[in-house]
Amino acid sequence: MSKLKGRSLISITDYSKEEILQVLDIAEGFEKNIRQKLLDQYVVASLFFEPSTRTRLSFESAVQYMGGSIIGFASADTSSVKKGESLKDTILTVSNYSDLIVMRNPIDGSARFASEVSPVPIINAGDGANQHPTQCLLDLYSIRKTQGTLENLDIALVGDLKYGRTVHSLVQALSLFNATFHLVSPESLKLPSAVKKWIGDANLKYFQYTDLSDVIDKMDIIYMTRIQGERFPDPLEYEKVKNSYILNNSMLANSKENVRVLHPLPRVNEISEDVDDNPKAYYFQQARNGVYVRQALIAAILGLK
Repeated sequence: MSKLKGRSLISITDYSKEEILQVLDIAEGFEKNIRQKLLDQYVVASLFFEPSTRTRLSFESAVQYMGGSIIGFASADTSSVKKGESLKDTILTVSNYSDLIVMRNPIDGSARFASEVSPVPIINAGDGANQHPTQCLLDLYSIRKTQGTLENLDIALVGDLKYGRTVHSLVQALSLFNATFHLVSPESLKLPSAVKKWIGDANLKYFQYTDLSDVIDKMDIIYMTRIQGERFPDPLEYEKVKNSYILNNSMLANSKENVRVLHPLPRVNEISEDVDDNPKAYYFQQARNGVYVRQALIAAILGLK
């Protein structure tokens, strides 16, 4: 893993197929033994300029299970950003206190900028509607764990494909693994052309739908997403599409035995609670996998694995 030592992770495309698989392999080791005390001499900074539950807490959990120290803030309101401090100044200051910075910021491209000015590696924990590479890695880990492979799968991506940064990262990654993409969204929330280009450049197939019932019975993975009201410039447009897709348990009756339902969470109402007890539901285990994957990533970037 020496090739990842000292390198930031801003987009999933920063890593090759081989490097992605290496991170997933290291994560398997952490799943078997989560308490590997590799970080007792290290400090990780967690800078969350935007709200987060799973991503922030799983990074903090990962660091603490590994015996490291974590500093930072969970809201821009509790940082000097509220006083007008620039992102550059925040990064240069915090890099004095840490070996690695994990950052979430609502502005597209902010993580790339941070990596260009920071003397320590940056892990992008989500930048606006752009990228969410660590979520992508845990999604890939979850898919491989449930399907036994990442190759040649039928993947349904459902909901907010326009603003969904988790979807954008996942399409780019799965384009390395010969996936067939089934894109289910309202007309106004279709996958952006720039992301579709990744599918086309890999000579892979994609199909677009507006009706979720058209795809359920043929899929290996159903990846549900929340329609994100906070990303819409016009609240009225959000009101038109907010309840477009609701997956309930009866809809899975004729689905394939191997199918698993994933969701980056938080959910609102796009997956009914009656799905939770179905063995095909995997979203809470998926969230737990985030700890192992983020442990693996931190260890790789710091050259400890």
